[in-house]
Amino acid sequence: MSQGRSGRRTPGSATAARARRGALAGLLAGALLVGGAGPALAAPAPPVNPSDEQIADAQGAQDAAAAEVGRLQAELAVAQTELERLALQAEAAGTAYLAAEEALTLAQAAAEQAAADLEAATGAVDAALGRIAGFARDSYVNGATLTTAAALLDSAGPGELVQRAAMLDYVASTQVDVLDQLEVARVQQANAESAARVTRDEMAAAEEQAAAAKEAADEQVAAQESAVQAATAHKADLDAQLQAAQIQLLELQGARDAYQEWQRQKAAEEAAAAAAAARAAEEAAAAAAAARAAAASASSSASSSSASSSSSEDSGSAEAASAGGYGYVKPTSGRTSSCYGFRWGTLHGGVDIAAPIGTPIYAATSGTVVRTGPATGFGLAVYIRGNDGAITVYGHVNTEYVDTGERVDAGELIAEVGNRGQSTGPHLHFEVHPSGSMYGGQVDPVPWLRARGVSISGC
Repeated sequence: MSQGRSGRRTPGSATAARARRGALAGLLAGALLVGGAGPALAAPAPPVNPSDEQIADAQGAQDAAAAEVGRLQAELAVAQTELERLALQAEAAGTAYLAAEEALTLAQAAAEQAAADLEAATGAVDAALGRIAGFARDSYVNGATLTTAAALLDSAGPGELVQRAAMLDYVASTQVDVLDQLEVARVQQANAESAARVTRDEMAAAEEQAAAAKEAADEQVAAQESAVQAATAHKADLDAQLQAAQIQLLELQGARDAYQEWQRQKAAEEAAAAAAAARAAEEAAAAAAAARAAAASASSSASSSSASSSSSEDSGSAEAASAGGYGYVKPTSGRTSSCYGFRWGTLHGGVDIAAPIGTPIYAATSGTVVRTGPATGFGLAVYIRGNDGAITVYGHVNTEYVDTGERVDAGELIAEVGNRGQSTGPHLHFEVHPSGSMYGGQVDPVPWLRARGVSISGC
């Protein structure tokens, strides 16, 4: 049983948590469906009968305001594009920092192992030296003041002479060979330990460079965000001026009917957009519920072989909702705002799905949560290792509802859409790492999901 962040999870709490998350998903979807409809604007007062000069002046004021708004709109678009570029680079710099940090840890471990090997080789050399010293000491104690020639001449006969000569030659050659081999091993280990230290130092320098690059990228994003906010505020003022000029001109022209028609069309468009968003949210919720039901049905049929024959229809539906034995669903509903690929020389390693803050996010497939919480560039993120071995990443989330180590089913509510981290608007950044690597090996998630029966339009 996995432990939550509070450390007080009891048996059965995972099931209760999933039930609560299911209910919360329904509430979130309902809130998204009913929200967004504001009060109708009051009808303008009947216009007066203006002169031609008044109408001309009002037309000129509107044209000037419209030209200024258009100019600033172009500048704002450029600033927002630059902000998106910088945010993407900051996100990539954060991932590079994590990779450099991991490489430094591996280099440190290699250096420690090389040092241990060097210590072992040194001990072996010392032991060999001890054996040679012992041989010399024994020779001295046993009367080895004689030279090698004397020891041979002291032989009782030709047989003992040959035996002593062979023994002296064997001891000398064997001990020297062992000592030479161990000295070579010690040199090799020392070289390896030196190389490991150099690698460790290089990795430390790379980590420092990655950290500096990340800090610089974050500062650039913050500065650009301030510029975009200032331009947005200025444009809001100009929009207000333009709207005032337009309303004045419409009043002078007696165009109340045209203004009311504009209001009607705008309301109709908003209603159509809200209806489309509602349908998308309902479809996503239905698909998630179907995936959860399929996972529950598959689990039930696998745990009770006696009941499998009586529930063959349910097992068939579970198989129909899965691909290769694993169920897959669309992670959230919304509009695709950015696709996978390289931009400005940097890889955007996932697909962005724009949706209001609070939109439910579902597990794209069944698996185990391997990381959740603060993540560089993403603000908050959830990482799930699927039953198929692939890592799916859910970035910029507003709130997470799962813990590290927790098992989740495809379609289970795991988080909600947010705007945290290096983000230019509320959206889900969704990645797929089929290789199982946490921070690398991304592929385009759109065809990956399409191959598993899940469609994401817009890319």
